[in-house]
Amino acid sequence: MSSTGENGAAEPEQLAFIRETVKRAKPRTWKGAKRAEHLPVARVVVDKGVLTIDKFFDYEVPAAMAEEARPGARVRVRFGARVVKGQREGGELHDGFIVARLEKSDFAGPLAPLAQVLSPEPVLSPELLRLCRTVADRYAGTLADVLQLAVPPRHAKAEAEPSPPPLPRPQPPAAGGWQRYPAGPDFLAALAGGGSPRAVWAALPGPGWPYEIARAVAATLAGGRGALVVLPDRRSVARVDQALTELLGPGLHVALEAELGPRERYRRWLAVSRGSVHAAIGTRATMFAPVCDLGLVVVWSDGDGSHSDPRAPHPHVREVALLRAADEGAAVLLGGHAVTVEGAQLVSTGWARPLVADRETVRQVAPRVRTVTDQDQHRDAAAQAARLPSVAWEAARESLAAGHPVLIQVPRRGYVPRLACGRCRTPARCRRCEGPLEAPSADAPLRCGWCGEAENDWHCPECGSFRLRAQVVGARRTAEELGKAFPRIPVRTSGRDAVLDTVPDEPSLVISTPGAEPVVEGGGGYGAVLLLDGWALLSRPDLRAGEEALRLWLAAAALARPSGEGGTVVVVAEPSARPVQALVRWDPLGHAGLERDERAQLHFPPVSRMASVSGSPAAVADLLNLIRLPEGADVLGPVPVPALRGEEQERALLRVAPGQGAALAAALKAAQIARIALRTAEAVRVRVDPTDIG
Repeated sequence: MSSTGENGAAEPEQLAFIRETVKRAKPRTWKGAKRAEHLPVARVVVDKGVLTIDKFFDYEVPAAMAEEARPGARVRVRFGARVVKGQREGGELHDGFIVARLEKSDFAGPLAPLAQVLSPEPVLSPELLRLCRTVADRYAGTLADVLQLAVPPRHAKAEAEPSPPPLPRPQPPAAGGWQRYPAGPDFLAALAGGGSPRAVWAALPGPGWPYEIARAVAATLAGGRGALVVLPDRRSVARVDQALTELLGPGLHVALEAELGPRERYRRWLAVSRGSVHAAIGTRATMFAPVCDLGLVVVWSDGDGSHSDPRAPHPHVREVALLRAADEGAAVLLGGHAVTVEGAQLVSTGWARPLVADRETVRQVAPRVRTVTDQDQHRDAAAQAARLPSVAWEAARESLAAGHPVLIQVPRRGYVPRLACGRCRTPARCRRCEGPLEAPSADAPLRCGWCGEAENDWHCPECGSFRLRAQVVGARRTAEELGKAFPRIPVRTSGRDAVLDTVPDEPSLVISTPGAEPVVEGGGGYGAVLLLDGWALLSRPDLRAGEEALRLWLAAAALARPSGEGGTVVVVAEPSARPVQALVRWDPLGHAGLERDERAQLHFPPVSRMASVSGSPAAVADLLNLIRLPEGADVLGPVPVPALRGEEQERALLRVAPGQGAALAAALKAAQIARIALRTAEAVRVRVDPTDIG
């Protein structure tokens, strides 16, 4: 076994002393099976995500494995073994992938043989390896960690099944819903002609967006290339899957979903890898699907938090899409009802073109949006009775009378998730861990939202009062109140515990948390959409609070009927707030542009590049002392951050100018390696391009 650099060259500064020892010593070989005659060296990436060994290692290929040990195959190797008198001693078995077969190694010493070829299937293509290496470098992570995200676990039975032969390519589709966008037909024509257009798409409200994505995929397939679509959740995947099946028929695409089970999902993944299918759709992990001759990457709702992977090194789907498109020369379509600040940045730099409808078309298909302030709601008798101000009450009643359902979006789940003292308004907190107290139901005792401890004898530590008031009312409490206000009208709830996919087009009240809104069957839409407690979204202490609020509001409002069919949206929030004004005008790209300009003045992402470092105060200080930041970098903090179980935590933000992101990631990685070498015990969480910057 020997180590080499990422480009295959040995690293003399780390291995010079080994080379000198080998030169003076008598050459030795591993005792055992005969080695392969042709390309007897396998270069392997070991599935061991440690920063200090983020490199390739050379192994000898036994003659018995010469045919199966091909580049891209899964293997098992001994890692950490030593040579004592020509014999291999110690070393643990680890999985890995062969990245190349070589005639000889750069390492002059003896090579350990491959222990086993787990599968000859070439699951790690050169394109996928290159992408994973780029992602690891961008996010200061290891190649092994990214490979765990990119390559699914092996399923032997699925691997033994032959993949079906590829079906004939479809004909270029008609423009369909893309005709509503001035640049839409030209975008489709460029895809069908083999071009690589890049667009930021502000999708119109209504049920048409899955079919527009399907037409973009069909045009790409007609042009002789492959397509990839990444969506935020299972319900969105199901809608695009249905649209593709209706447009193309079965067999021309696959949906990669975790709900399929490991065997079926791996079978579909292999169909893509083997070139039997040229289009794949799915959630976050699908971004790495090995589509052959990739021509189009679509990311829907790139501002959704589910696109950011919680596992190290925390890559974001949008950024991986841009890296992959640049490497493989593919077209890019970043779409959604809202536009992210990152999308506005791509438009402002000219990297992508805006794909938007004209104002007349927007007015025709968008619902009417009305605003109500929080003060108006508190003064309104109807709002006191059922949490609905008179404007919202009338909109709901008209929708129900017309035979259509009403959607009520509530920012919080649960019954009463936030409580405060009824006299002095001090937040009610757990005496054990200082977590927020919540009321699970009308007759259940209070409990802590962090540790779950019950609280049967709460009193305010500031004024001694035993009275409580609700700071935030949850979806279940709202459903209970509206059920009383609208008797004989069915009340349905959709949230984390039970998410509804669809609701019938009949009078009903649908109470949903953000992101869980069901679609009306038949594509008719809701007669009214009521967006309650807008302050709860706008007042979050986060740089993206306004952007996220608008995204959630637009996603819900897009399910309403057009204004010409009586569709109405009522938002309870301060009308002068920028996101509220953008919702009234239905102008997501304009809002994103203003946010981008404001962040440019403050030197915040995406105009700059940033990373967060969090952990105990001592650990954060230790890393900041070791890191060698690029010239001109800023260190913001460290500052205390909330932590569970009472552990003291701090976070520092590191900011660099555009073009220095790679240097920042390299500096973070080097500092982490230095801490490992110094055997520093306390871990530090490093996140490049964090999605939440409070």
